[in-house]
Amino acid sequence: MPLLRVDALAADSLHEVEAVLDGDAESLIVHRDAAGAVHAWLNVCPHAGRRLDWAPGEFLRSKDGLLVCAVHGASFELAGGECVAGPCRGERLREVAVHCVDGDVRLGAASDAAT
Repeated sequence: MPLLRVDALAADSLHEVEAVLDGDAESLIVHRDAAGAVHAWLNVCPHAGRRLDWAPGEFLRSKDGLLVCAVHGASFELAGGECVAGPCRGERLREVAVHCVDGDVRLGAASDAAT
């Protein structure tokens, strides 16, 4: 089941989607980088376990393009989800494997889809 269409993701955009992971409904952050690669993480700050968006699907970005936690200001780079500033510096967002096929973003690694 697709999470969303790739063409709905503008370059360097962030989107919130709901997905079922291990039987639980989870909020995910989906990011499409400038090169077109798509990444996803749980919408949870590792510092205090709170959502990163300040309103559903609305994310704060720094002048440098970092994702900023709306609660305590932790800042995350979007290439790998590492916290580079704030209370959880050195920690990472929990990555969720996604792949793109037939214009859809889907859960799981691309190799999982082939089996």
